[in-house]
Amino acid sequence: MSDRWDGIRAVVESIPRGRVATYGQVAALAGLPGHARQVGYALNSLPEGSEVPWQRVINARGEVSPRSVPGWEGYQRKLLEEEGVAFDPRGRVDLSRYRWEPDDEA
Repeated sequence: MSDRWDGIRAVVESIPRGRVATYGQVAALAGLPGHARQVGYALNSLPEGSEVPWQRVINARGEVSPRSVPGWEGYQRKLLEEEGVAFDPRGRVDLSRYRWEPDDEA
């Protein structure tokens, strides 16, 4: 499990500031296509104070996924907004604008 999670963390660490990726996208880039939930588990296991930019991973609808601990959704949204990611009135991110595509980096 650790090797998988290390791969997931490496992908998430590659997402630049002001960009987002979906759980499924991270899973595919980590060599785990179809295992989006594993991404969530891996990010949930990060130690407190981790430098991994977990906030940059959202669901395929462009939304911050609900958390078991109340308030974390708002915190994640706040962190993304501080990076310049905008949300529409329904609480969604425009993936066509903010989704990270590794091939776009120069």
